[in-house]
Amino acid sequence: MEYTTLGDTGTTVSKICLGCMSFGDPDWREWVLDEEEGKAIVERAIELGVTFFDTANMYSNGESERVLGEALEGHREETVVATKGYFQMDESNPNSGGLSRKAIEQELQHSLDRLGMDTIDLYQIHRWDDDTPIEETLAALDDAVRRGDVRYIGASSMWAHQFAEALHASDREGYERFATMQNHYNLAYREEEREMLPLCEKEGIGVMPWSPLARGYLTRPHESVDATLRGETEEHLYEHPYREGGGPSVNERVAELADEKGVKMAQIALAWLFRKEWVDTPIVGTTSVEHLEDAVEALDIDLSGSDVEWLEEPYEPVRVSGHD
Repeated sequence: MEYTTLGDTGTTVSKICLGCMSFGDPDWREWVLDEEEGKAIVERAIELGVTFFDTANMYSNGESERVLGEALEGHREETVVATKGYFQMDESNPNSGGLSRKAIEQELQHSLDRLGMDTIDLYQIHRWDDDTPIEETLAALDDAVRRGDVRYIGASSMWAHQFAEALHASDREGYERFATMQNHYNLAYREEEREMLPLCEKEGIGVMPWSPLARGYLTRPHESVDATLRGETEEHLYEHPYREGGGPSVNERVAELADEKGVKMAQIALAWLFRKEWVDTPIVGTTSVEHLEDAVEALDIDLSGSDVEWLEEPYEPVRVSGHD
């Protein structure tokens, strides 16, 4: 395992963050692992040197947080745990979602309880809330840091102008600043390179991309993606523009380079991200120990500058995706 500093926080994290969306309850989404399978992956991740884990309250309606918290018992000091809040957790209670002070305080407490932790290392807003002034959200998050419920705060997919507004509001009001950005970024979706990633680089923000493998699109030839359980059942896969523009050509080049180097497509896609200086640690979700081990092995793949250019060359601008 290799390690890096998360933005300007000074906190050291593994260069792979284990995403825990696939842990919890298969009734939530068919491809989700049950409790024991999820814990087995966390245990293997720790053995491989992974120290950074990302979940959210909405994943399996809280079950992901509970599974992760139990799996990390005895390993709390050496690990860094991130979770998120925003999406409505209870259909009968509109205040169980959004980024009002009430929603943040009650949902943060629920996350702490499920994780079995006194403090969450990184608490992130899962999306932007158009109905709540960012100053109210930041004030509530600042209070959470001062209470010791949270160490750092982070944000997830939004427009760069919104993130800039939030950072400016923190500076103006003296509130805790967002330290991280969890955004949608991979070889098949690079729109974040236009504004968000340069902004993060300028402001010292830690970048932890979600969907680094394009929801599986970069793990196998594009004509085979639908054959997987997730490809058959995951409607969100088709909401993103991976198949638009130069996506199929990018997929084919990943396959060709993987074959040339004798590695897997997923490893090439991750190796590309590891080459990007503005990326601290991609969030790798997995449903098998084998795929986790493959991800760690990708740290050893050396892509040349010409490899990177060749992989990137077919990319064409596509519609912005992932802010909803």
